[in-house]
Amino acid sequence: MPPNSPGHSILNKGEDGRRFLTQDFGEVNSSAPPRPDLPSFQTTREHRRFTEFADAVRAHRYIGLCWGPPGVGKTLSARHYGGIDEWEQWHSLFTEDLGPVPPRVLEARTAFFTPTVAATTKQIDQGLPRVCQKISFAVDFAEHGVVDPYVHTESRSSGRTELLIIDEADRLKTTGLEQVRDFYDHHHMGVILIGMPGIEKRLARYPQLYSRIGFAHEYRQLTADELTAVLTTRLPAAEGAADGGVAHATAVATIVRITGGNFRLVDRLLTQIERVQTVNGLDELTPEVVEAARDALLIGH
Repeated sequence: MPPNSPGHSILNKGEDGRRFLTQDFGEVNSSAPPRPDLPSFQTTREHRRFTEFADAVRAHRYIGLCWGPPGVGKTLSARHYGGIDEWEQWHSLFTEDLGPVPPRVLEARTAFFTPTVAATTKQIDQGLPRVCQKISFAVDFAEHGVVDPYVHTESRSSGRTELLIIDEADRLKTTGLEQVRDFYDHHHMGVILIGMPGIEKRLARYPQLYSRIGFAHEYRQLTADELTAVLTTRLPAAEGAADGGVAHATAVATIVRITGGNFRLVDRLLTQIERVQTVNGLDELTPEVVEAARDALLIGH
């Protein structure tokens, strides 16, 4: 790995001859502005349920299993819980001085790992400890101003990471699941596996792993009322509308009906709505605009 690449560790000697590691994450700064492509996170009842689930897994150091249909917000909730967007921005943007570790990262002490579609045994074997060790090193850096695994040995074994979230756990084959179990057995941290419906039945065929699952959580779609509340916040009605906002309210109800509580579909539809409004020079949200945006999407029935 090149010396200046993110994630590279440089071994140095202090004035007393003691060795320490620096630049494990690259020189970055958390004061950089948030990326413009990240919409503000909407806290929902399902996210609050996920937070309670993750807190329990983290506190009791069990394996937790989370499943739900695609697009309902499982990954968004997991990333928000662990402050992953802030973490990725902090350790990937280079500036002259290394800024403070994002508070949410220090609070959650959560590592996030997504296996590739064809993840090999070596990739998983190296990837799990790497993401956990980086979080532990970040905690050390926040407290001591330097990463020194020769003094703070707990970080060297990922001991300061309290939770590991593995997204797209359906991609893990039998060997990968065994590696997760082995990693869990050798580290004092909670582990959450996130996957599609049916993963809970698949894992039942692996008794050694299944017996270690202490918490299970089904991530459900938003109800119509809650999605309406989210959309009302995200799409405020224009003031002084001639019809008193009836068209806007009807358009929101149409979005709720089309998307059925699916977060991913909502984002896709809102993107198309913005495009239709821009192309036609429209400011107001109407059912006609929503239907025109819907025609540009592939939506199952």
